[in-house]
Amino acid sequence: MNKNLLFYLLLLLAFTLSSASSEDSKNNSYAIRARHLLEDNLSQAQTIVDLAQGYMTNADLERAIKEFGQRCNTISRIYSIGKSVNGVPLWVIEISDKPGEEEIEPAFKYIGNVHGDEPVGRELLIFLANWLCDNHLKDPLATLVVENVHLHILPSMNPDGFSLRRRGNANNIDLNRDFPDQFFPVNDDEDSRQPETRAIMNWLRDIRFTASATLHGGALLANYPWDGTEDKKTNYYGTPDDDTFRFMASIYSHSHYNMSSSKEFPGGITNGAAWYPIYGGMQDWNYIHAGCFELTLEVSDNKWPNAAELPVIWIYNKMSMLNLVASLVKTGVHGRIYSSGDGRPLPGFITVSGINYTVRAGIFFGDYHRILVPRDRYQVVATMPGYKSKNTSIWLDEGPVTLDFVLDAEVSVKGSVLQNVYDCNCNSKCRQDFVQFIWGVHLELYFAFILILGFFCLLFQRRVKAKSLRAKRVVVV
Repeated sequence: MNKNLLFYLLLLLAFTLSSASSEDSKNNSYAIRARHLLEDNLSQAQTIVDLAQGYMTNADLERAIKEFGQRCNTISRIYSIGKSVNGVPLWVIEISDKPGEEEIEPAFKYIGNVHGDEPVGRELLIFLANWLCDNHLKDPLATLVVENVHLHILPSMNPDGFSLRRRGNANNIDLNRDFPDQFFPVNDDEDSRQPETRAIMNWLRDIRFTASATLHGGALLANYPWDGTEDKKTNYYGTPDDDTFRFMASIYSHSHYNMSSSKEFPGGITNGAAWYPIYGGMQDWNYIHAGCFELTLEVSDNKWPNAAELPVIWIYNKMSMLNLVASLVKTGVHGRIYSSGDGRPLPGFITVSGINYTVRAGIFFGDYHRILVPRDRYQVVATMPGYKSKNTSIWLDEGPVTLDFVLDAEVSVKGSVLQNVYDCNCNSKCRQDFVQFIWGVHLELYFAFILILGFFCLLFQRRVKAKSLRAKRVVVV
């Protein structure tokens, strides 16, 4: 019995020691895993801190913009469209052969850093500005852009979000959800919108942009409107200009190093609502309220890649960024609207049959720029209140078409000059005095005056006829 008891005691002791050893091992395992988790968290925190290394700070960006303005002052203008929540100026670079002047040229804008944690766009836009400055008059594409387009570049719409390393602005509002929405009243009170949003809206009231693009990160594709749907479901929902937007998006995608080879998005492009619906987005607002065709460009799979990768990302996106701007003058329909009465420009409207969208001509020059898909026949219509509308058919193939319209005023018989003459309430004595004056000593002078006036009218008529013959190819009268 004593031997058996001793055996059981020894067995129990061995089991206890084994359990203790197992528990210690388990505790050690937990400790190791906890240490690794802590190290991972520390590494992640360190990574967040290091994200901005090599990127321009807001102060660096402002300095780079102003230095660019001094270096390239013959083809650029620096201005601000407002300030962020924290008072950081929203600086814009305008690049043109006549910066700051009103011209009959289309205007294009690039906007970067809409989301604070997507800073690649602000870097690429500085690359773009410097490349245009260095290659103007050297590279044909650079020369085309500078001399035929007014390009406006806003490198950072959200400098506060960049400083905070987060998506939203200083009030933690997603600026790409802060615009008026066509489907749902996201924010109807303009005064309650974010200052960055209001700055963009006021900017587009001042400048009539033909097209634009915003640079984002986190994917690789060119996104086009609509961004939302009426039922909030993820479905393809195209604008009246869906073909044109697909054409623009394809220009960017196919000019990119590898965007068009995407396996997730055929051709590297997508309709916004088919990808995921958003409301209060900037590109939809541009098209509806500002007559501006805007794309949302996702230019990097990584939202915040290592700064050493930025030169490569620029090379991948360079031709895309240039070709998208150049497409404004390489295709489409462009022209002016005039009054046949006095030849003055008219701020009329251009529509295309079959497309439920109107483009407005400029106030000063009556100029318009209508982006359309090449290789198709279009019926273009010009209208202006108080004038008779006119239309013509065009074939849009490889190049742009210049098409001017001369509109005739709708004259009312009651308000005509002839009616006013006969409505004169002159008495008989006035008429007698007038006849005596005409047949008096001044008769010869009147004949001479009439002959001189007729000569100048004939000369003017010949010049107008010669000019109209030269412009017959592009003018609709």
